[in-house]
Amino acid sequence: MASSKSKPQFAALVSVCIFVGSLVVITTAGSSINKAYETIISQAQQNENERVINLPGQPSDPLLSHFSGYITVNHKHGRALFYWFFEAQCQPSIKPLLLWFNGGPGCSSIGYGAAAELGPLRVNARGDGLQFNPHAWNKEANLLFVESPVGVGFSYTNTSSDLTHLDDGFVAEDAYNFLVNWMRRFPRFKSHDFFISGESYAGHYVPQLAELVFDRNKERTKYPYINLKGFIVGNPETEDSYDYKGILEYAWSHTIISDQEFAKAKESCNFKLPDWSKECNAAMSVVFANYREIDIYNIYAQKCLLNGSSAPKTGLSDDSSSSEVTRFRAQRYGLGKMRILGGYDPCYSESTERYFNREDVQKSFHAANAGRGGSGHVKWKVCNDSIFYAYNYTVSSVLPIYRKLIKAGLSIWVYSSGDADGRVPVIGSRYWIEALGLPLKSPWRPWYHNHQVGGRVVEYEGLTFATVRGAGHLVPLNKPSEALSLIRSFLSGQHLPAHR
Repeated sequence: MASSKSKPQFAALVSVCIFVGSLVVITTAGSSINKAYETIISQAQQNENERVINLPGQPSDPLLSHFSGYITVNHKHGRALFYWFFEAQCQPSIKPLLLWFNGGPGCSSIGYGAAAELGPLRVNARGDGLQFNPHAWNKEANLLFVESPVGVGFSYTNTSSDLTHLDDGFVAEDAYNFLVNWMRRFPRFKSHDFFISGESYAGHYVPQLAELVFDRNKERTKYPYINLKGFIVGNPETEDSYDYKGILEYAWSHTIISDQEFAKAKESCNFKLPDWSKECNAAMSVVFANYREIDIYNIYAQKCLLNGSSAPKTGLSDDSSSSEVTRFRAQRYGLGKMRILGGYDPCYSESTERYFNREDVQKSFHAANAGRGGSGHVKWKVCNDSIFYAYNYTVSSVLPIYRKLIKAGLSIWVYSSGDADGRVPVIGSRYWIEALGLPLKSPWRPWYHNHQVGGRVVEYEGLTFATVRGAGHLVPLNKPSEALSLIRSFLSGQHLPAHR
């Protein structure tokens, strides 16, 4: 719609409204207007080409407007990121735009975020269809999922050496280019309030992208302005020393490891060092080995038995007793320390991989015949282990970004499962939040959902921290209704309910 200043030039022109999907196009006379009209029509046609229709197994009710496809982020190297976008279920023209990342590194935001957690269409347990999620976050926002970095899910590069250069800076730059180019394809969302979200290793991706957007918004002659308002992260990897201290203390406090194993790790490990000692790696391998019989991502849930043993992936061989093997593997795949794939669970993989590897699904998804030499079928995995192993872990803390963006006045929320996630436990999150030294705004209190305690919340000047009672690492999967309440409060800028 034209602004009040520009209205007079249209006063004498005849306008005709054409509805293309959810887009309203106004045509007018004049060559410059016609060029703008042609551009808008071209964009609308591109949108329609990427509209998802006849997605196998999709329920017919309610009607959903969604799109998927590729956004090129580097033409020279042939890099493109795959997206799945859902318009808000009501008032999409005014609802904010929310971008979601999963972590890993190497796990798909479509396989987890969209298809198992917060999207409106979840893959069913058999992997042969979809079911509507009544607690989908597109009730509150236009919801955009991106498979990042390249090599994850359907996203690809035609330059294989790219996969050896993956690190946080590489991912942030590609994510920024994705966002800019996606908004060019969907220009009607350019002016919307924009928020970034994610979980697990996206605890790095999200604030790093937010910082890049914030910095480039200052250079409007070089970069397009993006209406960034804030970000929210769940169970986020944030600061290595506090995160690993939390992992160890959580394992002991929740009876995963013995007093002796806890004492040995405490004695051997200085988590502030970028390279752990051989003794620390050996002690921590014992800690992780104790999770072999339960799910580290939700210690109170039933263990997935579809694939037999599902010990957390650490980059270690099964012979964890070999300290030399432990130390070598840890140094090769991390900052001299062991890392566990964030968000990995074989039960989710079974159903989502079965569904997204169907040829009819990939055709409806516009995922086939793109890149990769024009192959007609893409082998899709919910988590790409090779990305996890090859990733260059060059950033051990994103706390400086928090300090910078808090000072800038962005809305920043952090949420945690509270008591069931051993992978990124609430203990570690509380340590690094305390380290920020923020003034207290509102003290620790319960928040309520459906007349019950949904979790706890504390508000600092510049940051809100909330827990979700009874959830695991994937909060929107375990507690979908509570998670919807959480995102509603965040996007609206309202307090979580303080009364039953």
